[in-house]
Amino acid sequence: MNFGSSAEKLNKNVINRYIDSLNNKLRLTVLNDTKINKMKSIQKQSLLVAVVVIFFTTPFFFASCKDETKSSVNFTYDKETVPTMSTDSMNALISDSGVISYRLVAKTCDVFDQAKDPYWLYPQGIYFEKFDSVFNVVFTVKADTAWNFTARKLWKLKGHVFVKNIVGETFTSDELFWNHQQQKIYSDKFVKIDRPDKGILQGKGGFVANQQMTEYEFKDVGESTSGKTIIYVNEEQENSEEKVE
Repeated sequence: MNFGSSAEKLNKNVINRYIDSLNNKLRLTVLNDTKINKMKSIQKQSLLVAVVVIFFTTPFFFASCKDETKSSVNFTYDKETVPTMSTDSMNALISDSGVISYRLVAKTCDVFDQAKDPYWLYPQGIYFEKFDSVFNVVFTVKADTAWNFTARKLWKLKGHVFVKNIVGETFTSDELFWNHQQQKIYSDKFVKIDRPDKGILQGKGGFVANQQMTEYEFKDVGESTSGKTIIYVNEEQENSEEKVE
């Protein structure tokens, strides 16, 4: 047997296996280095993108915060002109001393209860009914605009004011005041009273009536306009008087 030849072949096989092992390790090292370099490259790209996004979005963020801060600082709440509550399509029954006494209809209502002189505003007109103890309509009121000064219990009616009492008499004026505390309705503007079967009574400068509009009078009636109420019995006399003025 040739032991020398067998030993030589064995050594070559061992050496070849060792070389193959080294080559495999080298390949793995190269692959790992490549992967690491790719990962580093991806991380660098991601970091660059993040920096660019932050760079461009940060000014907008601070600008937005600045605008928001500026807007909130400049806002001022005016209790006299900004209502605390607004209501549409109002149709309400109102009680007086626990008894339903009024019905109020309005398209809109703005409440200014934080104003110095608290009031409710009806800017698009108002319709008002007053009931007696058995819910008969005592009188009705219409106006283009109305203010209810709640602390003073005073109503101000403005624009095409129309009132009808229980006996069918109608009252028209550009302005009427209704004072609940004094229990009277009054005006310094021109007032026209249409009385069935009694004719028309017109005057300006001092009209006063009770809350039911069944008792009324013109104060300080006189012939001249200086400090006295003028009474007209017909429209022709009224027109002639206005031309003289």
